Amino acid sequence: MKINEIVDYLENLFPQNLQEDYDNSGLIIGDLENEVSSVLICLDCVESVIDEAITSKCNLVISHHPLIFAGIKSINNTNYIGRSIIKAIKFNISIYAIHTNLDNAIDGVSSKIADLINLKNQKILFPKKNLLNKLDVYCPLDSMEMLRNSLYKIGAGSIGNYKNCSFYSIGQGEFVPMEGSKPYLGKNGNKQIVEEGKLEVIFPKNIINKVVKTLKKSHPYEEVSYQIYQMENKSNSFGSGVVGVLENEISAVDFFNFLKKKFNLEIIKHTKFLGNKVKKIAVCGGSGSFLLECAIKNNADVFITSDFKYHQFFNAEDKIIIADIGHYESEQYTKELLYDLLLKKFPTFAIRISEINTNPINYF
Repeated sequence: MKINEIVDYLENLFPQNLQEDYDNSGLIIGDLENEVSSVLICLDCVESVIDEAITSKCNLVISHHPLIFAGIKSINNTNYIGRSIIKAIKFNISIYAIHTNLDNAIDGVSSKIADLINLKNQKILFPKKNLLNKLDVYCPLDSMEMLRNSLYKIGAGSIGNYKNCSFYSIGQGEFVPMEGSKPYLGKNGNKQIVEEGKLEVIFPKNIINKVVKTLKKSHPYEEVSYQIYQMENKSNSFGSGVVGVLENEISAVDFFNFLKKKFNLEIIKHTKFLGNKVKKIAVCGGSGSFLLECAIKNNADVFITSDFKYHQFFNAEDKIIIADIGHYESEQYTKELLYDLLLKKFPTFAIRISEINTNPINYF
C-alpha cells in the first residue's frame, strides 16, 4: 500500500482546508508514492519516536503535532527537530501530521474527550463557516438524473446527517449554436429553445475541483452554464471544541475526581467551584482558552481544555468552572482515535501506537 492511500482516507475524513492558517498539517517528509510497510502513530514526532519507528520497522510515522511547525532556516543536529529530520531521511521514514484539521471535526480530538467522559447530545462548540459552496447549473431534463447522481457520488449534496440533497426547477433555455460549435441540441445558426432544469446543490469547498471535473464530464452540453458561490453558513460538523451533557447531574468534586481518574491526572488547574452541580460540559483538546466565551454562551458548567494563562482564569467571572488538565493530557487519547480509524479502514495492515510518553512537562 502507498502513503497516498492512507493520506486520501484521512483527508477525506478531515480535509486539509479545515486546518488553521498557522498550521502545517500534511506530509512533512517523504513521497506520497512510497510503499508503506507499517505505521507508527504518535502525538509528538520527537527523536525517540523516530528511534521507535526504526526499531519496530515502521516507515510511516503519523503524528498529531507537526514536526515542522514554523519556518526553519537550517537542518542540523543542534535541536530535536533537526535531529529527527536527519534521522527520518537517513532511514527512509516518512512523516505525516494531522493537527488542527483533526481538531476541527465533530469526530475528532475533542469528540474523543467527550466520548471518554460519556457526554450525550454532542455538538460543535464553535462552528466554522465558509466551508460550503453552492453549485447552480442548467441541464436538459433528459440528462438531469445522470448529472445529479454523478455529483452525489463524489460527495456533493451532503448536509450534516443527510445526503443526496438538491433542488431543481424547470424553465426554458435559449441559445444559438455558432459556426464551429458541436451542439448537443439544435443546428448551427438556428435559435434553439429547450426545456431545462436548474439544479442547485451544496458541497464542501475542498472538493470543488472534483465537482467541476464531474460536472463537465457528466453534462451533455459542449459549453456548460454554471455558477459556484461561497456560502457563509455555519457547519454542524466542523469547528472548534465540543459541548454535551452528562447523563446525570453530579457535584463538581465528584466530576473532577472522575476526570482525574479517566485521564490519569495528578493535578487539575481550575477556577473555584461554584457550589452547584454540573451537567453541561464543554471540551477542547489542546489549547482552548480562546473558546471560553463560547463555552459560557453555551451555558456550560465546566470547560475542559488546557494552556490557560494566569490572567485568563479571571475571565470565568463565576459563570463557569475552567478545568485546565494539561495539553498532553487532553490529547493523549488522540493516538487511539487515529489507530481505531485506520484499523477500521485497513484491518489487515500493520499499525502500531507509540509507547513513548512525549509529554515534556513533569510534575514534582
